[in-house]
Amino acid sequence: MSQSKHILIVEDDLDISRLLTLELEEAGFRVTACETGMRGLAAVRELNPDLIVLDLGLPDLSGAEIARRVRKTSSTPIIILTAADDVATKVEMLNAGADDYLAKPFHTEELLARIRVQLRHQNAGSAQTVGDMVIDINRRQLYWDKQEIRLSPREFDLLVYLCGSPGRVYTRQEIEQNVWGEELPPSSNVVDVHIANIRAKLRDAGGYGLIRTVRGIGYAIKS
Repeated sequence: MSQSKHILIVEDDLDISRLLTLELEEAGFRVTACETGMRGLAAVRELNPDLIVLDLGLPDLSGAEIARRVRKTSSTPIIILTAADDVATKVEMLNAGADDYLAKPFHTEELLARIRVQLRHQNAGSAQTVGDMVIDINRRQLYWDKQEIRLSPREFDLLVYLCGSPGRVYTRQEIEQNVWGEELPPSSNVVDVHIANIRAKLRDAGGYGLIRTVRGIGYAIKS
């Protein structure tokens, strides 16, 4: 998977940036590193990377602002690196468009595993149909009765995961591990928020009742 995949690192700590570059190149990725948010945004436009590793403590732009700007034109996966490990920051970044979150200090092996999870989501399958819903996985597009519905990258990955086996109930732990790449804190409602957003967007397009809630367990796509 890593062959020919291009990773963009946006990190102002040169020691961390050099370490990540060496480790990712050793794993077979192509790597571009930028020290500021503005240079990172320019690299996204010019290089179209396969994945972005984004630090929050940049000197010019906030991580949330960078994620929002990227999301206006790109569905490229974004993994956040930061010293902040509070739930509020995580929720803010996920709502801004980030796909995953890793607190410093971190193990490079864990970051590599999270990168591969995101790239697998990108490369899984092609098109899938569930009733009147069509998911074009390669293009990361969703249609209901031929009408396109725009989802955030995380919402799209969550819907694709649930559609992997229509009718099956996926537990919260399964969803967190396979879509977020980690088990979230028990108090987190991030999964619920993303499910509610998907439901609202489907409902606006005429798609009612597609996602079933199994109280105390998790969620399922109606078969």
